[in-house]
Amino acid sequence: MKLKEIWKKFWHLLWVDESLKGWIFAFVFLFIFIKIIFFPTLSFLTGTPMPLAIVESCSMYHEPIIPFIYDFDKWWESHSAKYSKFNIEKNEFENFRLKNGFNKGDILFAVKAKPEELKIGDVIMFNAGQKNPLIHRIINIKKQGDNYIFSTIGDNNEKSFTPTNNPYGIDEININENQLVGKAVFRIAPYIGWGKLIFYDWKKPAAERGFCKET
Repeated sequence: MKLKEIWKKFWHLLWVDESLKGWIFAFVFLFIFIKIIFFPTLSFLTGTPMPLAIVESCSMYHEPIIPFIYDFDKWWESHSAKYSKFNIEKNEFENFRLKNGFNKGDILFAVKAKPEELKIGDVIMFNAGQKNPLIHRIINIKKQGDNYIFSTIGDNNEKSFTPTNNPYGIDEININENQLVGKAVFRIAPYIGWGKLIFYDWKKPAAERGFCKET
């Protein structure tokens, strides 16, 4: 059988055939393509094992006036105190990437987090002893020898996690550079991640389930 004929049948089965066989073939093909080709290629190009991350909590939530429209001045009035401790002022925060935070279920695009290039205000993903990395904003950077140590906080949290103030023993005051997973660059798909979250969000403690609200 000629290559052209094989390709024609493959294309028909993948995109034209509406039978059960066609649907199953398309599903299997797309799953294999995404799992074996798309994600590994994207990971290689971005330098992070998690180039696309689903937001699973409300820790970076900013309440909008109406969907996707934010009042930064109003938000800052409620949250400025926790940033002033780190000499982060309003005019500085306004220039931070993702200054309006993001919502549970959003999908973020991330790149490699190079320790020496990270800045105050960057949103990083880091391993914190949980199943999935945390995604919070850098509020302090210090250097110990040749290593960088980062401190973060969730925009919607009252304070940073320490091993004694949360049930999971998370420490985001002393994040070692080897814990870094990536740096969030922008939000690419608001709420789309709920297509996955809906299957296990109900397993979380009652206070962590469902849609977000400001603390």
